[in-house]
Amino acid sequence: MSQRINIKKLAPAGYTAIGSLENYLTTTRLSPLHHELVRIRASQINGCTYCIDIHTQDAIKQGASIRQLFALTNWRETDFFSEEEQALLAVTEEVTLIPQGLSDETYARAARVFDEEYLAQLIMAVIVINAWNRIGVSTHLKPALH
Repeated sequence: MSQRINIKKLAPAGYTAIGSLENYLTTTRLSPLHHELVRIRASQINGCTYCIDIHTQDAIKQGASIRQLFALTNWRETDFFSEEEQALLAVTEEVTLIPQGLSDETYARAARVFDEEYLAQLIMAVIVINAWNRIGVSTHLKPALH
């Protein structure tokens, strides 16, 4: 599978607009580790190997354990994630899998552990990584070999 067009080069204004959303997220209260968990879990669902690679490395730098990262696809079956992390992973999955939507149950769970502003920022983080994933997957973006 070869890499396709370079969106950054061919549609720079659109790429920059998504980059602006990404920059906005750096100004929020969303913890860096929470942000990386969101990025990885959405990227796993969307099959974006490029983003999984980058954000797994970043998550380790933010304190994620190797056990957490190995178990992330099956997070409901472990005790490796805090109540907050479980809530954000549930929100991430349901916003990413948009035909199902964000259920009332998951929303209420997240609202119990996060204030409204944090929850809004979390939803924005899910939206942004899903945009990046769609670029990565549709253009066959590949991780760098080290």
